[in-house]
Formats: sequence, C-alpha cells, structure tokens
Amino acid sequence: MFRRLLKDFQGDVLAIPGRLIALIFFLLLFLFPLLTQPIAIQPFLLRVLTFTNLFVIFAVSWDLVSGYTGQVNFGHALFFGVAAYTAALLNTHLGWQPWVTVPIGALAGVIAGVVMCLPALRLRGPYLSLVTLAFPLILIGIIFAFTDFTGGELGISGLDRISESRTVDYFISLLVMLISVFIMWKLTDAKSSLVRTGIIFHAIREDEITARASGINTIRYKLLAFAIGGFFAGIAGALYAHIMRIAGPSTLALTLSFEAIIWTVFGGIVSIYGPVLGVYVLYPLMELLKTGGIYEWRFLIFAAIVILMLLFMPEGIGVWIRDKIERQCPRCKLANIALRRTCRACGTPLY
Repeated sequence: MFRRLLKDFQGDVLAIPGRLIALIFFLLLFLFPLLTQPIAIQPFLLRVLTFTNLFVIFAVSWDLVSGYTGQVNFGHALFFGVAAYTAALLNTHLGWQPWVTVPIGALAGVIAGVVMCLPALRLRGPYLSLVTLAFPLILIGIIFAFTDFTGGELGISGLDRISESRTVDYFISLLVMLISVFIMWKLTDAKSSLVRTGIIFHAIREDEITARASGINTIRYKLLAFAIGGFFAGIAGALYAHIMRIAGPSTLALTLSFEAIIWTVFGGIVSIYGPVLGVYVLYPLMELLKTGGIYEWRFLIFAAIVILMLLFMPEGIGVWIRDKIERQCPRCKLANIALRRTCRACGTPLY
C-alpha cells in the first residue's frame, strides 16, 4: 500500500510542475515562522499571512459557487459576515469558547447559503447577481436597527482569542486553509472517480437546461454549491472575528465581496489554485503598501496591476503560469512538463 501511495505521489505531484511548485510553496509556509524569526517585523508578517490564509478560504469558496456552477454571487460577504456575527454573539452573550462558536458560525453560513440560493432557483445571469447583492445590505440594515444587541456601526468587540500566540494563530489558519482548499478541490474535480459533484457543477455552468434534461437535479446541486460555499466562507468569517477580536459591518461590506471576485479573476477563475495565488499576491501587497511611504497611491497601484493582468493575462496569472510550465497530452489529457516532447504516459508527441 505504501509503495502504491508513493508511486501515485510521484506521478500525480512530483511529475507535474504546477503541483510540485504548490507543494514547495506550502512547505515554505510551514517553515515561515522559523525562516523569519530574525526579522524585526515578523509579528506583522505573521498577522498579514494569517489573514491571507483566511481570505484564501473565502475566495476559493466564491470560486466554487460562482466559477464552477456559474451562479455569479455579488453578495458572498453575507456568509462571511453571518458567521462572524454568530460567533461574536455566542461568545459575548453566552460565553461560548471559539472551538464551539467557529463550527456554529460555519453552520450559520450554510443556512445563509441556502437562503441566498432560493432566488437562484428561478433567476439567472445579472438578475441573480443583483438579488445576491441585496442580501448583505439587508443584514446591515438589521444590524443598525438593533444596535443594543449587535453593536451597530461599532460592531461587537472583546471576543476571546483563538490562542495567546500570533504564531499559533498563523498555524491554525494555515492548517484550516489547507484542509478547506483540499476538500473544495476534490469537490470540484471533474476527473474524480469518488466524488461526482465536480462534473455536475461543470454541467450546470455550461448549460443548465441540458443538464436538467439529462436527469440531473439542478436544484439540489445548486443548493449544495451554495451550502458548501457558505460553510467554508463561514469558517473563514468566524476565525476572522476571533483573531481580530471584533465583528463589525465591515465583514458584510460589498467591497469584501468584490475583493473575492478580484482575487479569483486575478489568479484564474474555475481553477481553485487561482484564488489561492490571487490572494497570496494581492492581499499582502496591499497590506505592505499601507505601511510604506506610498499609502495614498496604494489603490492606484492595485488597480494598475489588475488592469495590466486583465490585458495581458485575461485567464488569470495562475493559468498563464501553468500554460508556460505544463503541456497537456492531446490523447490521454495528462499534464506533462513543458520541456517534454512526448507524453510521459502514452508517448504521444506533444506539440
């Protein structure tokens, strides 16, 4: 069994440049606290990467809902904010600890996902996007209406910490991110022989009417996609609230929803690894620009980078890099290193 796992690892990871680079990158993330220990600004870097890990989960969950199923959601921050407020209310009013409030916050995200999906059963295209845009605004209105309970504009502060160490917070966020991204990757993998949701999500995105005519219960799978997206966005939101020790209207802001879209499109939509790369490039960049001497120019620099990427790499930087280092076999569809002239499996010439 061990020999078979080693062989699969060599064929599925080490032989594919993109996956090998991802493996090295994540190993470096685990070593990051040790490598940066002599640096004076290590606490700041750990804090930035901790939130980067959480926003990776958030962006990948948007890609699962909107990229893979085609249900473009402009109000994805609803799941993030509902979970953050749920965790905050349970912690401050009932005294429940984070190890209880975070899972409950994720379940609240699932409920929010199912509720948001109900209009998706009848609406499509821009009409669905506009409806999803309204949900966070409605919840913000409710929060401002019950300020004694929700804290209003100031939010709910003084939440219990996940841990007393910034390094421990970083490792918790990293582990949760890796597990979450791996699960969402398997759920959206159209080639998986164990989980068939991936190919069904693809079918719904390409042609929902044809998918329904083929016998696929599109209502069930759209509900499933929104529930899964809400669950993982909820995990990110609840952890964010406890690490920040506050849950406020900013967790429901429309800008947060659009940031998830920008991160995903920048990295490469419908790819899972695209949002990961997009967040790891753009979010730390914006945080570093805040601390530099060009604070006022940060949004201009950010916009210029995104526009240049859309002009020269419209499919996303992650897809662009993959196409440069990998070549797909036209016969067996297996990924090969770009330097190979023949497929490593079937020997077909690679052009």
